[in-house]
Amino acid sequence: MSEISEKIKCLIIGSGPAGYTAAIYAARADLKPVLYTGLKPGGQLTDTTEVDNFPGYPDGTMGPEMMIDLQKQAERFGTDVRFGYVTKCEFSSTSQHKIIIDEKKIISADSVIISTGASAKWLGLESEKRLNGFGVSACAVCDGFFYKGEEVVVVGAGDTAAEEATYLAKLCKKVTILVRKSYMRASKAMQHKVANTKNIKVLFNTETLEILGEKNVVGVKVNNNKTNKISSIKCTGFFVAIGHKPNSDLFINQLDMDENGYLITKPDSTKTNIKGVFAAGDIQDKIYRQAVTAAGSGCMAALESERYLSEIENNV
Repeated sequence: MSEISEKIKCLIIGSGPAGYTAAIYAARADLKPVLYTGLKPGGQLTDTTEVDNFPGYPDGTMGPEMMIDLQKQAERFGTDVRFGYVTKCEFSSTSQHKIIIDEKKIISADSVIISTGASAKWLGLESEKRLNGFGVSACAVCDGFFYKGEEVVVVGAGDTAAEEATYLAKLCKKVTILVRKSYMRASKAMQHKVANTKNIKVLFNTETLEILGEKNVVGVKVNNNKTNKISSIKCTGFFVAIGHKPNSDLFINQLDMDENGYLITKPDSTKTNIKGVFAAGDIQDKIYRQAVTAAGSGCMAALESERYLSEIENNV
């Protein structure tokens, strides 16, 4: 497995909004991009039902359908979309980058756009998985609109949970935050914001046992781990806000990343610390985490890749 079987001008790793947008721009620039989808073609949006906040869909769309549309658009301009998984990367600052696909095929690429995204952390409950997209969500900004005037639950203790709860409080009748310990980990500023929001209630020492409902969320069964009292909370939305994990394990010890594993890019850029390697979407964005911002950074990565390739071709 030592011979390079294929040389590629522009390789895109990942198939979410960032990856497909990068592919559209790269293909139109005649970079002949090759995109490997990864183990989850379409990324996180394939777990989403209705998407109402992506521009260009006045009546909304379904997450999986939107990703199919993006794939078709990328392919229309000549992107070679391949179903496969990158198992190893050997980046070089002086020559082509070596990429191993499915542990057997070796390719080299002049430029690489990484758009492997991030994965929401879940509680691991069967009911959580079964009702995902039917009342269970990991994004208040994405799905909060659907629960206007209703009662919802947020689980989590950090800034993410506090931010999700205060956002939902503007839309919902009541927001209950479930905190497993006797205190919140959120910053003092966010804790004050939660405390000063009248329709937010915080339940400490409270763990989720089961999300209730057959076809849609109708409530949640919880346990007070101090008193061992089990009770139920009525709600139509259950928001998991215990964090995200960037899909960056492949790049450890090669690309600069922060303490949480998000790839670090240069200011106002998608450039990483290795020339010719760019990062777009949730793999480097821990703040916004929206499909539209991921798509925007995918566009940036393709444009920067085009300029980089032009420079090396002309020996600038």
